[in-house]
Amino acid sequence: MTDPAGKRPDAGPEGRRRSGLRDPEKAMRGLGAGLLVLEAVVLLLAIQPIRLVGGDLGGPAIAAIVALATACVVLAGMMRRWWAWHAGTVLQGLLLLCGLLHWSLFGLGVMFGLVWAYGLHVRRVVLG
Repeated sequence: MTDPAGKRPDAGPEGRRRSGLRDPEKAMRGLGAGLLVLEAVVLLLAIQPIRLVGGDLGGPAIAAIVALATACVVLAGMMRRWWAWHAGTVLQGLLLLCGLLHWSLFGLGVMFGLVWAYGLHVRRVVLG
């Protein structure tokens, strides 16, 4: 539906559709930070079940998990930077590569890669 001037009633001054959020940039930073913190917590909590159920989880795999979890937390605090979403995407790729150390890390990489892709989709829809 448009008004007589041809603009949508829910459009902003430049004609783009508004998201309805007071500060969409801040909301998307919160989304990215939340996803990364959730990933860090799941990675750290997954160490023991992987060791018990999945077999041999060696020192390099544990070190990689701790390093990735640390990188997630640090990156969550840097979501104001323009490059943070790109770095988060690289982080998901690194988690997939850790699947070479243990098969369950590949599974976590696929799961969090899909969650991150959905977060990128939401960001694109909200911010345009």
